[in-house]
Order: sequence, then structure tokens, then C-alpha cells
Amino acid sequence: MKKHILEVPFLEQMPELPRGCEVTSLSMLLQHAGINVDKMQLAEDIIKVPFFKNDLNGHLNDGFVGDMYSFETDGLGVYLPPIQKLAESYLPQRILPLSGCKIDDIFKSMMEGYPVWVITNDTFDLLDADQFQTWNTRLGELKITYRMHSVVVVGFDKNDIYVHDPLYHKPARAISRERFEKAWIQMGRQALTYR
Repeated sequence: MKKHILEVPFLEQMPELPRGCEVTSLSMLLQHAGINVDKMQLAEDIIKVPFFKNDLNGHLNDGFVGDMYSFETDGLGVYLPPIQKLAESYLPQRILPLSGCKIDDIFKSMMEGYPVWVITNDTFDLLDADQFQTWNTRLGELKITYRMHSVVVVGFDKNDIYVHDPLYHKPARAISRERFEKAWIQMGRQALTYR
């Protein structure tokens, strides 16, 4: 299987958005779709929820939890539903959620010319149980990890997946396909692309 890598704009989240991997990755995806929107605009637009309020932590499906702009205050990240809603505001009727899909659906999307936004972790490998904690949220208990991360999958070959990692210094970072798949599944198979 020969290497297949898409031409996708590459953006780094630092220094402006220490916790802004999800919106930075979304910005790369939207720019690939021809939408001229930067990470700072998306950071402003994303729904936000308090880190902790009324004895409950914020839920990652409700919005970005806590502070995206600084490590000085509490913050974590955001899951697919608020990202999908934000993406649809820029590409109405063109966002395709792939959550719960198989890894082959991600490869298929790239073969059709579309990069894929995903939630993974910053090790791109299976995390030990001690890397997770349980939060009480308005929707009940939620297992979270501070290792959560978001990247754009831009390519693959026989052994590796290539990602635009907004915490990395250059595009198309190679990650073992096997390790990547384990991490992505552990984080709930969250993914989206566009058409």
C-alpha cells in the first residue's frame, strides 16, 4: 500500500491556545474545505461551559470545559457534539459525523479526498486506567483524561497514519496505525469530516 497524504493546511495551537487542539484541528479541516476561518475565531465561537459549578464538572458534550487560553486556570477540552455544531455553522449540511465508525471509514474518507478530525490522546497509544478519572456532571458520571488530544488525520500507508498534530512542529506526523487505532477507540471513536 503506497503512502496517501492529502494537502491540508497545517496550524499550531501554541502559543495562543494551550488547550485549543480541537478548534485548531477544526480550523485545518475547514480551511481544507475552502472556509477561511482561523483558530482564534473558532475558539471564540465554540460553546463554553464552566469547569466546575454547583458541585458538578462541565460535560465535554455540552461545550468546551473551562479555560482554553491558559494553563493558569482549570480547563480540559471538548468532545464531538459542540465541534460538529460549530463546523455546521460554517458548512451547513456538509458535515459528516463518523463517530462510532470503523478505522476503515477514516481511510475511505481520505481516499475520497477528505481529511478527518478526531479525538485521541497525546500519546497516540492505549492509556492505562490510572490516566483516567471520573467526573460528576449534569449528565451523570463521565470518565475523562487530561491526556485527551485532537488532530486531523491527513494520510496513511501500510504501517502508519499521518496526522496534522497542532502540538507538533511540522505537518504529517507519522503515528503507528495500530497504536493510533487503540487510542482513538479508547477515546470513543469520535471523528468527523465534510463533503
